[in-house]
Amino acid sequence: MAFFKWQKAPSKKPPQRSWSKDEMKIIGWCMNNNIKIAISPDWKDDLNRWQIDININSKIHKDPNKYNDDVVYNKVNEYYKYYYDKHNKQ
Repeated sequence: MAFFKWQKAPSKKPPQRSWSKDEMKIIGWCMNNNIKIAISPDWKDDLNRWQIDININSKIHKDPNKYNDDVVYNKVNEYYKYYYDKHNKQ
């Protein structure tokens, strides 16, 4: 009987960020309107940066750029604000 030693899958802890009340309003509106933005580690990147996926009505678009911990959520917030301003016709 052979025993296999399982290797732990690679992981990266996401950076921490606090969101303001206004940012949460924009993010909530986007999520309620099927616009979702997520970060994930780019395992192919030697600098271990983040990539951003934009999911609009279940169609995923990838930001071609890679981001460091200190700026990734600023870019996520920028995307949410862009789509909120573009689609929220109040």
